[in-house]
Amino acid sequence: MEPDRYLERIGVDPASVDVGAVDLDTVGRLQHAHVGAVPFENLAIVGDPFDDADDGAGVVLALPHLYEKVVERERGGYCFELNGLFGWLLAELGVDTHRVAARVVGDDGDATPPANHHTNVVAFDRRYLVDVGMGTPTMRRPLPVGGEVVTGPVGVDWRVVESDRPDETHLTQYRRAGDDDWQDRYLFTDEPRELGYFEATCDYLQSAPESTFTGDPIVTIATETGHARLKRDSFVRESDGDEREEPVAPDEWHDVLKREFGLEYRSP
Repeated sequence: MEPDRYLERIGVDPASVDVGAVDLDTVGRLQHAHVGAVPFENLAIVGDPFDDADDGAGVVLALPHLYEKVVERERGGYCFELNGLFGWLLAELGVDTHRVAARVVGDDGDATPPANHHTNVVAFDRRYLVDVGMGTPTMRRPLPVGGEVVTGPVGVDWRVVESDRPDETHLTQYRRAGDDDWQDRYLFTDEPRELGYFEATCDYLQSAPESTFTGDPIVTIATETGHARLKRDSFVRESDGDEREEPVAPDEWHDVLKREFGLEYRSP
């Protein structure tokens, strides 16, 4: 780990970060920078969508491998990779942090399999959820573990409340601008875990036919007014609650990937 190089990867001047004395505001600044610089993507799993011979190199949950992928090769990843690596950075900067296993709640209310999401909890005056690997909607600021509502820069409200389920203690929810009802995002218990704890679920999510991550390519990144998303055949830009989608031809796909997400992916 070279913290300065990682900070430069997410567009933060290393001289602006006081190692060993990082406060909550700095963590929030790093979180906001991270989600706007490092895409949430599954190309290591699905490979090049236009090369039938490329099945993807796969996800390896080893910190040196994640550092090489995200920092040195300037790629993205999904939650186990992005939050796994960001948790390491926070620890190297002297932040009191630990990994937490969560369960993303699907549209049908299902929250399986266990540990299908990796997030981080940091401790300052109290405990805060810090997540840089969630796709959309994107959490851009530390979230108090205690019920207080935090409104993000693009108008999405977030909160952590007590869970009414016997198997998890907390529930993370969001509410988009103009909505009255809260939507469940993921359940978790604030119990420290090692990165290896997530290996079984990570292997399942990158191999099971029914997994969200083994189908079409997923590439998304936070923008100042919303987010951008690249599908197999279209590019979507969401800004201030409005979405615009335009078609993308196969011979243009990699150019859009580079221009809008800063990613270069070619088949091995």
